[in-house]
Amino acid sequence: MSPEPVAVAEAFVRAISRQNVGEMADLMTADHVFVDSDGAEIRGKERMCAGWAQYFQMFPDYKIEVQETYSRGQVVVLVGVAEGTYAVDGELLAENHWSVSAVWRAVVRDDALSEWRVYVNVEPIVKIMAKHRK
Repeated sequence: MSPEPVAVAEAFVRAISRQNVGEMADLMTADHVFVDSDGAEIRGKERMCAGWAQYFQMFPDYKIEVQETYSRGQVVVLVGVAEGTYAVDGELLAENHWSVSAVWRAVVRDDALSEWRVYVNVEPIVKIMAKHRK
């Protein structure tokens, strides 16, 4: 029996919060598409796994807390909070921590995510990162 789309999306969230790129890859289709808040797309599981690995280097404690979940067919919408700390030279300083409300839209095909779309205000994150540009 195939997992329900909500179960696939929730498993992906758990893998993200554990920064487990291998587990995330197992939950993506080969033609997976990631879409950020600005509408920029990254296509392909391999490219996206490399992107997640880089993201987790910048924010090694990144996690998602889902507060509400909605689904219709193969589409799952998750509402909640994303948070993390921007790492500077490997250090996680309290002043570099951020927490933002977010919405994620997952499209499930063949028991895996074919699309992961993020809706979030990145301004607080960008401000923290800008303080540390050399």
